[in-house]
Amino acid sequence: MRHPDFQFAGRSRRPPGNPVNAMLSFGYQVVWNHILSLIEVQGLDPYFGCLHQSSDRHPALASDLVEEFRAAVVDSLVLQLVNNRMVEASRDFENRDGGCFLNTSGRRIFLNAFVQRMEQVIQTSDADPEPRWDTLNRQVKAFKQFVYDPSLGYEPYTIR
Repeated sequence: MRHPDFQFAGRSRRPPGNPVNAMLSFGYQVVWNHILSLIEVQGLDPYFGCLHQSSDRHPALASDLVEEFRAAVVDSLVLQLVNNRMVEASRDFENRDGGCFLNTSGRRIFLNAFVQRMEQVIQTSDADPEPRWDTLNRQVKAFKQFVYDPSLGYEPYTIR
């Protein structure tokens, strides 16, 4: 990252310790919530995961499926916001409760950029070009097919 107000020495969460971690945490949660809703629409049990430990209190399948999109959607968006100086540490973040969080203007900027990114049409493996929204939906549907017929296998989304 080229901006001195956005130094990143490593991941910190619960609470995020700096603006970069605040954006990562917020972005991961936005994608996680969207994937959780797609899982529920497909009729899958969100509490039964493969990679994350299943429990009655945590929808582990959403945590499993979000992993494919962390770098491709959220990490790259954070880099875009910082490198293009779309966010400012003094204007768009607040320090409270021992952590750093996006404030109202920061959330607005982040979510507007997030929606633009999700609406961008991308080329995925064998599929026709599609918006990222559709890519998430396609991956959840592919996982559902795998659950009902493991012989089909499951190919996670990869950045191309």
